[in-house]
Amino acid sequence: MKFRKLNYFALLLFTTFVFIACSSDDDDDEMGNWMDRSIFDGRPRSGSSAFTIDGMGYMGVGYDGDDYLNDFWSYDMEGNYWSQKADFPGAPRSAGVGFDVDGKGYIGSGYDGLDELGDFYQYDPKTNTWVQIANFPGTARRSATAFSVNGYGYFGTGFDGDNDRKDFWKYSPTTNAWTEIEGYGGNKKRAASAFVIDNMVYFGTGVSNGVYTDDFWKFDPSTETWAKLLDLDEEDSYAIARSNAVSFSLNGYGYIVSGAQNGAVASAWQYNPLNDTWEEVTGFEGSSRQDAIAFCNGSRAFVGLGKTGSLYLDDLDEFFPDMEYDDED
Repeated sequence: MKFRKLNYFALLLFTTFVFIACSSDDDDDEMGNWMDRSIFDGRPRSGSSAFTIDGMGYMGVGYDGDDYLNDFWSYDMEGNYWSQKADFPGAPRSAGVGFDVDGKGYIGSGYDGLDELGDFYQYDPKTNTWVQIANFPGTARRSATAFSVNGYGYFGTGFDGDNDRKDFWKYSPTTNAWTEIEGYGGNKKRAASAFVIDNMVYFGTGVSNGVYTDDFWKFDPSTETWAKLLDLDEEDSYAIARSNAVSFSLNGYGYIVSGAQNGAVASAWQYNPLNDTWEEVTGFEGSSRQDAIAFCNGSRAFVGLGKTGSLYLDDLDEFFPDMEYDDED
């Protein structure tokens, strides 16, 4: 009888220990969940250019492994469907940039298989038409970075065929003119990322001279000045430095997702501008990838397409930053 009581007590202790251990593991689960959305209707591709206007994502051009492309598409976030739009009028290309200003979208720069490019075009979603705007006056390039804030587009860095760049320029839609602005003090880079939080721009990642760059910067468009932030390898646990990632901001946080770290990756990191720190969140649940696209309207964010190795992708997922990871959805 005593023997049975002792075994029951031991079993109770063991069960309690397992419950506590499992509860502890659950507390360590990464936040953020990804849910499948409508697969892209067109050809799988990487290196496309994208922007978001009024709850619609727009995406075009790119490379499918055989051809450089000039088709152009919209994605309806609410309806979860794709529609083909008027073709991009410039040379088919990949590794260009996209940004939006005051209800118009812009695509330019890139690589057509022979040359780096410096032409730019404006898209009007209301009329589904394109017009060519002033060519970029700096050196033509691919894998540059672009963003928009306060009624202007900004464009810089990239690779011009001979050299990685670190210059930055401002585009004014009202004057259709480019102006060079003060550059940041960090490394040259190509295939870097930027996101905007409260009208401040956060800029980093990328690669130069075969090395992933770890400097990280804040750009204040009201003064057109740059301030250096903590490096992307400031903490031993950080694995943020990469190239060819996508980035966006949601609910006061910035995000960097996927990209290349000696091969395609799926990891995702969340940036807190209040204390200049990063936290890893649930990585993209599809295939690891680089040269993807992102759509974000401030309250919803989507990531998709791109490539992993020689495989070109056409899937799209939506990210929910406050939802716990669920591998069944």
